[in-house]
Amino acid sequence: MKKLLICMLALALLAGCAPASVQEPEDGKLHIVATVFPAYDFARAAAGDLADVELLLPPGTESHSYEPTPADILKVQSCDLFLYLGGDSDQWVETILEAAEPTGRTLALIDCVETLEEEHVEGMQEEVGHHHDEDEDDHDHDHLGTVTEIDEHVWTAPANAAAITRRFGEVLAELDSANGERYRANAEKYAEEIDTLDGEFHAFFDSLPDRTIVFGDRFPLRYFAEEFDLRYYAAFPGCSTQTEPSAATIAFLTDKVREEGISTVWYIEFSNHLVADAIAEAAGAGTAMFHSCHNVSPEELALIEQKMSQIGTRNREAYLRKMALDGYVVQLDLPELKELVSLLRRSSNNLNQLTRRVHETGRVYDADLEDIAQRQEQLWEGVREILTQLSNLS
Repeated sequence: MKKLLICMLALALLAGCAPASVQEPEDGKLHIVATVFPAYDFARAAAGDLADVELLLPPGTESHSYEPTPADILKVQSCDLFLYLGGDSDQWVETILEAAEPTGRTLALIDCVETLEEEHVEGMQEEVGHHHDEDEDDHDHDHLGTVTEIDEHVWTAPANAAAITRRFGEVLAELDSANGERYRANAEKYAEEIDTLDGEFHAFFDSLPDRTIVFGDRFPLRYFAEEFDLRYYAAFPGCSTQTEPSAATIAFLTDKVREEGISTVWYIEFSNHLVADAIAEAAGAGTAMFHSCHNVSPEELALIEQKMSQIGTRNREAYLRKMALDGYVVQLDLPELKELVSLLRRSSNNLNQLTRRVHETGRVYDADLEDIAQRQEQLWEGVREILTQLSNLS
């Protein structure tokens, strides 16, 4: 992989740098390139309209296995500020940085806050065939030779997200001192909104009698769990590449859901959630997605754009902040709704049969009319029950 990237870089430079593929800054603005969505979002908030911010990885792309194009390499080399995660998830970035010698500044998210080591909790699947590249300098080793990895999902703790945003504001102010105060003000405004959200999270978790969560998936939320004092169990650690846990791991997590009376088994975005489904079905629980915001899918981006147009804004960051602070998600699982749909189908079939009979015989019987009236009343009762339940949602 490392040799391949170096060859790609050499080819890109020898090919005349393909100027049309590299986005040039407009009106002397700073050009910022970010590998993943969190860095992109924080940078856009801090920069405002003073800089052009570009998301390097296409929506829905897995950063761990991403293979950069020659155009990507040139963007990294020529931008004013390059933002990336750091750690094992984007080792390809380190190879580019070593070979390309970027002309601008580089900053890793893991260098903006204090980091935690990846954790292996009870019941978690053991890593099989831990892979290393040509060297192991990217890992820390203790005196017994055990490899420890940094958990790079630092943004999942709101307090860290606010700190990273403020750090971005300071770095941009250093790069463009003429607009330094505006960068700092932009960053502070967004960080304060995150701080408010952080306080709401604390109030919510403080109100819970139990803070145990179960993930039938990887767990890239150690910083989130650490900040809000959550006890978690999961199939794999956050940076794991495994997708098939052992029978023992599934059995452990299933028993834990039953013992703790947990109602929801979580999975993360872009997961097939088969493991979570299996655990939930065996334990009699439900499932739900916890979006770690590592990346967004093309469909999610399209939906965001659609929602933005509906409220008359073109500022994606303003929309995302508004939804994070004021929006809420309602998950409906009403058996009454399923029964209503079934009743509608039966009523429609009976009405079609009655219509054909009337056309054939020219007669309408009192029993048929009574059956129609009864079914209509059942339908209205079902509608009233659903509306009553919806009115109780808060």
